Amino acid sequence: MIRVLIAALFAAAAVAPVSGHAAVERKPLTIRDLVSLERLSDPQSSPDGRYIAYVVRATDLDANKGVRSIWLLDTRSNTLRKFATSATGSSDTPRWSPDGKLIYFLSTRSGSSQVWRQPIDGDAQPVTQLPLDVGSYRLSPRGDRIVVSMDVFADCDTLACSKQRFDEQAKPAASGVVYDKLFVRHWDTWANGARSQLFVASIKPDGGIGEAQLLTRGIDGDVPSKPFGDAADYTFTPDGKTLIFSARIAGRTEAWSTNFDLYSVDVDGKGKPVNLTADNLAWDAQPVVTPNGRSLVYLAMKRPGFEADRFHIMVRDLRSGKTRELAPKWDRSPSQIALSANGSTLYATADELGQKPIFALNLSSGAIKKLTSDGDVSAFALSSDGLVYLQNNLAAPDDLYRIAWNGAVTQLTRHNAEKLATIEMAPYEQFSFAGAGGDTVYGYVMKPAGYEPGKKYPTAFIIHGGPQGSMGNHFHYRWNPEVFAGMGYSVVWIDFHGSTGYGQAFTDSISGDWGGKPLEDLKKGLAHAARSYDYVDASNACALGASYGGFMINWIAGNWADGFKCLVNHDGVFDARAMGYATEELWFDEWEHGGTPYDKPDSYERFNPVAHVAKWKTPMLVVHGQLDYRIPVEQGLAAFTALQRRGIDSRLLYFPDENHWVLKPQNSIQWYDNVQAWLDQHLKPGAAPKPGGKSAPATKSDS
Repeated sequence: MIRVLIAALFAAAAVAPVSGHAAVERKPLTIRDLVSLERLSDPQSSPDGRYIAYVVRATDLDANKGVRSIWLLDTRSNTLRKFATSATGSSDTPRWSPDGKLIYFLSTRSGSSQVWRQPIDGDAQPVTQLPLDVGSYRLSPRGDRIVVSMDVFADCDTLACSKQRFDEQAKPAASGVVYDKLFVRHWDTWANGARSQLFVASIKPDGGIGEAQLLTRGIDGDVPSKPFGDAADYTFTPDGKTLIFSARIAGRTEAWSTNFDLYSVDVDGKGKPVNLTADNLAWDAQPVVTPNGRSLVYLAMKRPGFEADRFHIMVRDLRSGKTRELAPKWDRSPSQIALSANGSTLYATADELGQKPIFALNLSSGAIKKLTSDGDVSAFALSSDGLVYLQNNLAAPDDLYRIAWNGAVTQLTRHNAEKLATIEMAPYEQFSFAGAGGDTVYGYVMKPAGYEPGKKYPTAFIIHGGPQGSMGNHFHYRWNPEVFAGMGYSVVWIDFHGSTGYGQAFTDSISGDWGGKPLEDLKKGLAHAARSYDYVDASNACALGASYGGFMINWIAGNWADGFKCLVNHDGVFDARAMGYATEELWFDEWEHGGTPYDKPDSYERFNPVAHVAKWKTPMLVVHGQLDYRIPVEQGLAAFTALQRRGIDSRLLYFPDENHWVLKPQNSIQWYDNVQAWLDQHLKPGAAPKPGGKSAPATKSDS
């Protein structure tokens, strides 16, 4: 068992130190603290390594949204400033010109999303002034061309035509929409017939662009992919003459296919894209080309239809087409990759045992070295001085670090230092135990705020989603254990069978067994925590989960009915068979259950929560968003209906403007307030009052 106690300590200094000498009274982290923290992303180093540009998201509570801006750190003078500021709109996606004199970025300051650029000391100017929003972009190696992605209609020959079509859709004479293939909706958006496509344009001496030419002509798919694709889906070759991109051909199979291929196309816009990976019917992604232009390095899954397959690192000779796998025995799945300046080393992040470090892989031998310490690396970039990266852990949000080529690590920013100096973060500890089948399973435990030795505390038992995911040493903005600890709860969570970072066989083991080994791991993990940590009271606990975690809450209600005093089900699967027909990405359910609901009905029923409603008796809070098309809102409504019909103490928190996640700051506060009220009501002496805000009249079973 791992017994490494991690202290939640913060240095009370930023780029400029916190002023004052008096001791600061510290308090637990609350949801209002959480939403006020600045969130860092997308670090980019200048070619000479002196400057680092990155994105900071601040919260505008009055506007109920996040506002993104670009910050610039001068590593020589150790000075930090906001860059590319604007009174209106957000700015993000900073990218350096090859000579390091300009920073390009996306901004909505003009009323639409366009590419802008700005010198280190100077004013911003527009690069694109296109009639459509720019979704992503990439500069050519010489800085003489730019590729942008925009949503367009395939039968439109001009951008103006697509713009007119969008305008017409916004003001229809009739409201009906006709579909003849899936997707009809995806994530949180209904299909409108448009596709994200790539266009190339020359950059003029004055900073503007020439005519945009379509590069992905004939590609019936989104480039970048939706809903979360970005410029990592495409790249230039070093000579700037060719673009390589990843795309899934849609046709009528898009909703059940994970077959992304890599294509190459000449950037002169005259040729057609050529499929480079047609032999692989699974996912090919994140192309990067070695500096000498000879090899293509990319990530590839091997099993069609399985979105949580391991990403293997492939190296393809661009002249011969011969392809080999790099480090085939490395049982980890990379998420971000980048090549060193000389092309000899590949850097990658990957989940590993509840952490997410950066690894260095020798491109010839495949030798692997872990570079960073415990915590979660959310993004990194190459610098002439080393690697710059964003790292967080359970007690600290992202800050910027640099690891020099000699291995020395320096923390470069302390963005939230002044706020964090007033907060007492709860200490946490990782542990392991023998789970289902005797396999080693990992988990975490966190002490409650105000912990007193020898005292037992009610427990918040969090169950992560995915299910092929991990809840480890990561500072989370939707499910943050420190906030639950701040409420006075001990917090426990388990990386059950199916979690990532423990080898692909461990990840695979959940498919077809959603209510089996994972439930056994959860039971054993909570019991182990209660035995090993005297402050964890498993007899006075509430289980909480979202997505697959919400499924597990519904499953627990009928299969571990005496385990908890209350439950919280956020966007959880209630009826597995109905889910198989109503979700948008069909490949997920069809892989997990071994086929379609009509081919494999018994598989969908094997672990179907709806079949066990007669055994439900535990009070449950149900949370669901109207715009959740991954697990449609009817799943949450059905669970609440079952609870109400059975007379079980229950409550529904419904968000008409949220998707599978709760993202708006005010909604996040409302979510935590309602969840805390539910936990307090059932786990602490005396009934907790309902939180304020909009609510429906109480019913008998609300009491």
